[in-house]
Amino acid sequence: MGECHTGPVTPAPSRHPVLELLDRRRAGHRDNHRLALAIEGGGPRGAYSAGMLTALDAHRCLPSFDALYGSSAGAFNAAWALADQAGLGAAAYSDPAVIPHLWRPRNILGPGAIVDTHHLARTVYTRIIPLDYQRVLDNAARFHPIATDADTGLAVDLRPCITDIASLQRALAATANLVLLGAPPIPIDGHRYVDAGVAEPIPYRTAIAHGATHILVLRTTPASTTPSGIPAHQRAFMRAWLGRRAPGALPAWLDRYEQETADNDILHQHSTTPDLSPHILEVRPPDGAERVIRHPKHLGGYREAVHLGAVAMHDMLGV
Repeated sequence: MGECHTGPVTPAPSRHPVLELLDRRRAGHRDNHRLALAIEGGGPRGAYSAGMLTALDAHRCLPSFDALYGSSAGAFNAAWALADQAGLGAAAYSDPAVIPHLWRPRNILGPGAIVDTHHLARTVYTRIIPLDYQRVLDNAARFHPIATDADTGLAVDLRPCITDIASLQRALAATANLVLLGAPPIPIDGHRYVDAGVAEPIPYRTAIAHGATHILVLRTTPASTTPSGIPAHQRAFMRAWLGRRAPGALPAWLDRYEQETADNDILHQHSTTPDLSPHILEVRPPDGAERVIRHPKHLGGYREAVHLGAVAMHDMLGV
């Protein structure tokens, strides 16, 4: 008989610690770690992370998280997940009954906001597509919607302000309150808040500050999209616009190129270097996905974005 010759055995790549912890928890093991889910904002791009959440839900991963952190659209997606309605939240992005209530471009010439997040939280998600707010409040996982303080420019966790359904709806309206599109700051407990995307568009930093040892970050921008500087004419306009409405948020907005660049570098480094602590793993839409949603009312684009997000998460989980 001939000899069997085999080449050197290449060891299988190790699974990222975040995925390993998810595996153990799904199998029923207990531990002393703190596992957080951090969901990037991005308005219409939230459809990608909504799709990712449907995949996490399909693989029964959502109960494994100790806390969910969300910025802007990411906070709304987190609320749907905590209500055990991830699929319904994802479908809302392409629901023709929702879009007319969300985007009101005619208000660009009037006093109203182009995106009315109060109306979204209190009316659309109670009467048109009901979000089970009570289940969000009752969920064992802690919900941390992030917003930007209009007077200090700091990222603020609104969880301490949430005591009932009304305050939860107000926190959701604040985290996605797009002052850049005409919305006035939302007052909560003596402070005024605007969109989390100004100070902390990817809320992993707050999760780290709260002691998270493992963080799964759901991104809404593909790796093929790189931060760009702010043109001079936009900087001049925003100095005047934010200076009147949310002066404290202006420095954070002007520094967003540097922050986005730093966030991308940190998250990529942690995702590709599993030994770094805390353990952080990001999931991103595929390259080129930024062209899927062609305009804010592109329903087919939203459906495709949800699908791409779900596929990206299925691939990451590898199950």
